Amino acid sequence: MTREDYDRYVAAFNARDYDAVFDFYAENPRMAFFGIEIRTREQLRDFYTFLHAHVRETVTVERFASSDELVAVEGLVRIEAFADLTREALDARGMEQFFPIAKGDVQELRQYIHYHLEGGKIVSVGCALV
Repeated sequence: MTREDYDRYVAAFNARDYDAVFDFYAENPRMAFFGIEIRTREQLRDFYTFLHAHVRETVTVERFASSDELVAVEGLVRIEAFADLTREALDARGMEQFFPIAKGDVQELRQYIHYHLEGGKIVSVGCALV
């Protein structure tokens, strides 16, 4: 995956084009982050449709490195709440490890993401926040 490919991936994510995002993935990928595991297009769409009904999430890439088997990214994730995302709503979705955020609040988080690749497609994702 080239930087240009990844820029298209991030642009699709920032535009909330979940189908275009998932097109970068191999069949049956494993996305695991913060206790959430996503393996299908429908799960990706369901997770982000819920989350993005409350917050505007934007990824800015600061550092990028890639090989045939791995893409490593360091970036900032900006989360801006335009609707309250309550503890109750998160818990009801099995997202107990996520923090509530009130309308108008903004969080900026440094994120490190590793994408494992096979045949140019993403087969797994892992990430950490600082």
